[in-house]
Amino acid sequence: MVMNHGRHHRRSIRLKGYDYAQAWAYLITICTQGRACLFGDVVDGQIRLNACGQMVVDSWLWLSDRYPFVDLDEWVVMPNHLHGIMILTGPDGRGGSRTTPTKNRKPIGQLIGAFKTVSTKRLNTMRNTPGVSVWQRNYYEHIVRDEESLIRIRRYILGNPACWEEDPENPQAVAVGALREAPLHNPKAL
Repeated sequence: MVMNHGRHHRRSIRLKGYDYAQAWAYLITICTQGRACLFGDVVDGQIRLNACGQMVVDSWLWLSDRYPFVDLDEWVVMPNHLHGIMILTGPDGRGGSRTTPTKNRKPIGQLIGAFKTVSTKRLNTMRNTPGVSVWQRNYYEHIVRDEESLIRIRRYILGNPACWEEDPENPQAVAVGALREAPLHNPKAL
């Protein structure tokens, strides 16, 4: 079979040359396959997680239990996606710096891969759906630039359920054309 590179080549959205294992704060967004709403509902601006949503919460928290250099700051599980601030700490357990050694540490991509694997296995076991994809292949990350940006991102995450009706990830919002340019999808705004 001949590979058509124009059709099958995936362009990386990662910052070229950046070490994603270094101690720093990162905004992570992970969406379900086909943006299927599997994890609950938003009612009156509040997320109401179902059993699948709680399983995602448990799997997200597993990351910081499994990897001592992972701190999970603000996060929210929405009906079809997760937003979270993941902080990779330095060897002393603090924020470190951009020059903290990263030898023998998993970078963000591998940590997200571990989360997706664990959560998918747990969800598929619970739903009796072996081998079914839960998550989209990729994920969105944003390197938190400074304290001011961190504050804006935290506010965005905490307010996400209240904005579900206009959220670009909401399939009903897409269906009625209610898309807006959310700060998440405009990294310059963060």
